[in-house]
Amino acid sequence: MEILSKVHYHNLVKWAQDKPDVLVLSADLTGSTEIDLFRDTYPERFLSMGIAEQNMLSFAGGLAREGYCPLVHTFAVFIYRRAYDQIAVSVAYPHLPVKMFGFLPGIMTPGGATHQAIEDISIMRSLPNMTVLECGDATEVESVMDVAYGVRGPVYVRMLRGEIPRLFDPSEPMALGRTRTLSQGHDLVVLSSGICTEEALRALRVLQKRGLAVKHIHVSTLKPFAHPEIIESIAEARYGVISMENHSIIGGLGTIVAEQMAGAGLGKKLVRIGIKDTFLHGASRPYLAREYGLDAQALIEAIEKLVGERFNIGEADLEQIHLTPVHSSAKAEAL
Repeated sequence: MEILSKVHYHNLVKWAQDKPDVLVLSADLTGSTEIDLFRDTYPERFLSMGIAEQNMLSFAGGLAREGYCPLVHTFAVFIYRRAYDQIAVSVAYPHLPVKMFGFLPGIMTPGGATHQAIEDISIMRSLPNMTVLECGDATEVESVMDVAYGVRGPVYVRMLRGEIPRLFDPSEPMALGRTRTLSQGHDLVVLSSGICTEEALRALRVLQKRGLAVKHIHVSTLKPFAHPEIIESIAEARYGVISMENHSIIGGLGTIVAEQMAGAGLGKKLVRIGIKDTFLHGASRPYLAREYGLDAQALIEAIEKLVGERFNIGEADLEQIHLTPVHSSAKAEAL
């Protein structure tokens, strides 16, 4: 597996070169959101707004009205919790092209409950006119800029930083409304998003060698959610479907799938893997993934329960996930 460092840091400068309408806004987290190279390269297109997210979002709405495409950068939790009213009234309601990039979603920060965005998908997808995207690897970090820029209205992106694996072929970039089918099978369907896709791959590679036929689909467009192929796959699945997300099971991918299944009149078993109606404490990503049941082993246990069979798979059987030191130059989880 290829590991790339500071993908957004390098990609943003190259991507924005021929887009003079693009401005980048920071809430005093410039280095932490990998926009310091953009600041140094295009200082006239960079705005440091200070620790004032409400003002930043209102200001971004004003810039959008004047023909600019503002790219708001900060930690995910500070976008929707701090500035929800401004997003709703100054951005979403007038349907303005403000693009919001939220870093360190869910368990990706040791900062505890004040820094962990665990309900952002639920909140942001409920806003009219809002598009919600989530990156799962380096290829999607590189290509999400084109997707967000191509949407006429506001966009919220769950972004990755630091050292990121490349799970998907660079020749197949993220596209609005398009899923990725990573394996085929009719026993069950696994739907994953964000960093959980890597964990799902670790589990499913072993399970499929044990004879289980799983259709694994990676989802990056969470709103609008128009994926008829997902419903068709679930309808054909023998045991049902499992959703896996770095987010509360209330309002995120699992809830979206439940809504779609109910609307289609599909009576299949749905198991939701995610954060179970609780705040998290501060710790490393691997610890939190294990503690709150978001890792490959949690998926294996859920599948065993769903199909009624033990596969006797332990951590030693799984591929090791790449872990970047918290305080490395890539700032994997550090604040």
